Amino acid sequence: MPRSWRKLREAPIEALIRLCGISATLFVLGIFLFVCREALPLWNNEAFHLSEFLFSDQWYPTSEHTKRYGVLAMIAGTFGVTLLAMLMAAPLGMGAAIYISEFCGPRRREILKVMVELLAAIPSVVWGFAGLTITSRVIVRLTNADVGVNLLNGAVLLALMSVPIIVSLAEDAFKAVPDSYREAALALGATRWQTTWRVLLPAARNGLTAAVLLGFGRAIGETMAVLMATGHAVKIPSSVLDPVRTLTANIAAELGEAPEKSTHYQVLFLTGVLLFLITFVVNLSAGLVIRRERSQ
Repeated sequence: MPRSWRKLREAPIEALIRLCGISATLFVLGIFLFVCREALPLWNNEAFHLSEFLFSDQWYPTSEHTKRYGVLAMIAGTFGVTLLAMLMAAPLGMGAAIYISEFCGPRRREILKVMVELLAAIPSVVWGFAGLTITSRVIVRLTNADVGVNLLNGAVLLALMSVPIIVSLAEDAFKAVPDSYREAALALGATRWQTTWRVLLPAARNGLTAAVLLGFGRAIGETMAVLMATGHAVKIPSSVLDPVRTLTANIAAELGEAPEKSTHYQVLFLTGVLLFLITFVVNLSAGLVIRRERSQ
């Protein structure tokens, strides 16, 4: 077959592959433009003020006389639940990944990997039921809190939901480290733990950073579990035992009841834009950190 004819036949296939490669970017851009379009009329609304939206903790969208659209309390609740969840999920996920990758045998490794995948397959609403019926009661019993549905309860659930992602990606990062690193460390007399701590962790740092940040993205975007387990109270938390409301839970709870094209409806879409920008900044920061570490 002539080379020119072969290139002609391969051109559509290459174009299709290229389109598939950029489709994710096109989909994300399309979603962002749709959300922005629904929120855009707010800029011509004299009753809406962006400063109040970002820096006020008053949320009264259905009030007859004093409508307020402040999301500061929900921003605080979102970051409070997510950061506390990461403080619990990152060490647990890293420890599990180290054990699965470096310290357990092949048969046990396969069993644990299946268990981790099953943990990731549990639906969010099931986690929410667990938060309502199990962890909330445990928190009340251990802390004497007034209610068990609070920031700590939501953080525990988000940590458990984020662990499978962190474990899977961290294990892949450890596997990507060449075996020559392990062999060289063991030849110098290092123990398996010393090899892991001094050699593998620094070598897999980029992948581990990506694992934690993807776990952060999984937690900050969660809706149903935090809607059911955090108390859904619009207030800036002063402790981990206070009920809170997150941005995602607020959208899920109120979007179905907001009249279409109303100010309330548009503010909820603007909240979606804010969430999109937060995740974009997190991912951009992660990319910059990884690029800097690779350059060093």
